[in-house]
Amino acid sequence: MKKEKTITPSSKLSGRIWFNLCLFGFIGQVAWNLENMYYNTFMYNTVYEGGTVTGTLSSMDAITLMVNLSAIVAVLTTFIMGNLSDKMNKRKVFISIGYLTWGVITAAFGFLTKDNISTIFGITEPALIVTATAVSIVVMDCIMTFVGSTSNDSAFNAWVTDVTTPKNRATAESILAILPIAATIIVTVSGGFIEPLGGGDIEKGYTYYFLGLGALVILCGIIGLFSLKDSRSGEKKVNANYWKDLVYGFKPSVVKENSKLYIALSAVGIYSIAVQIFFPFLLIYLDRGLGFKIEALFGYITTPVLIAAPFVLIAVVLGVIGIGKFADKFGKKNLIFIAAGLFVVGLIAASFAKTMGPFGIAAIPLLAGYGLLGILLNSTVRDYTPEDKTGLFQGIRMIFFVLIPMLLGPQIGKWVCQMAGTGSYVDQSTGLTQAEPCAEMFLAAGIVALFVFIPLAILRKKGIDKVEN
Repeated sequence: MKKEKTITPSSKLSGRIWFNLCLFGFIGQVAWNLENMYYNTFMYNTVYEGGTVTGTLSSMDAITLMVNLSAIVAVLTTFIMGNLSDKMNKRKVFISIGYLTWGVITAAFGFLTKDNISTIFGITEPALIVTATAVSIVVMDCIMTFVGSTSNDSAFNAWVTDVTTPKNRATAESILAILPIAATIIVTVSGGFIEPLGGGDIEKGYTYYFLGLGALVILCGIIGLFSLKDSRSGEKKVNANYWKDLVYGFKPSVVKENSKLYIALSAVGIYSIAVQIFFPFLLIYLDRGLGFKIEALFGYITTPVLIAAPFVLIAVVLGVIGIGKFADKFGKKNLIFIAAGLFVVGLIAASFAKTMGPFGIAAIPLLAGYGLLGILLNSTVRDYTPEDKTGLFQGIRMIFFVLIPMLLGPQIGKWVCQMAGTGSYVDQSTGLTQAEPCAEMFLAAGIVALFVFIPLAILRKKGIDKVEN
């Protein structure tokens, strides 16, 4: 049997690597955005039909349970499957087959209706049907998260680290930073077709919508079977102890040996907590706090705007890539401090902006710092990740990127707004009672973000651009 060729890391990324990086990076973000934006509304609108049902698991409890369990499953999966991909010394099979399976589960999600669950389990009592359907959706979401985290968070992220080098990682990260924005726009806009797809039947609309995006993820997995080259030899690591490796990243000796990695991760954790303090509430704040309606943007869509939009978009993309290339060529030690400074200044300025005009001005350094700092921190973490354990360390990475920030950030934001006494409201898309977002959450985020300078200063002293991998 002919052995499949693998990728040898080079300072210049090939067209094939760029294609797969963009393909799997973009489609993965589409799938994650679909879960984050529409699985909760699917449950609220179809299972609870926009209200509550007496004698059942409430919509608030069901959605909260789904979000919490999904976060836990994502982190545990990244540890387990990232370590397994290291031990098997393979990435391609986890990515391609993982995406294919991810798409199948996504497509099947829309069939979790009350009628289908009633038929499958032989349930006739309305309240029990609602509870059983809600629980089924939560379970399916956990299964989907397991597959998505295996293929994207574990294998794909490890593959990106494998095929890049410190000479091109900031450039690669600049592309990966653009993809979530593009995916968010695509999923948000396409979500507007859910009800029309069903001809006014919202349940049927969700089914068709999930089928369509699920097919897209399946297609990505199939393409990967032919386009993706593995970054590993495929020969199992015979000396690797799988169970010991699961806790490898928590050993004090490992932390000491890879001190730069953990310092960089602590910077990521602080940055991500600051982001999570305000980001989950941003659109609501714009609407309820500043009186800005997203729909109002459509009034500005004129022929000149449509003509100029592609050129502006191309300029932004080229600018982001240019910054990445600059960081790769000249190092991160100065640029990363500038990015952190822009982020903090933007957050503090946003906290004093009481109308859309000043807020729009404050958003310029805020968004510039947010994007640039994310690119530089991500590439720095990849630089310091041991080359022979990239899959294993994806679990540690998820703790600082996802788990800690998502647990702490929104709670800090909610607490600050509760202390500010802005009141509360019921989120119609999720049914959850939330604290009214306030300007003070940006100030809180700015104060937290100031602490990112501590690990950055330590990294600079140690030599942020010196990599021994």
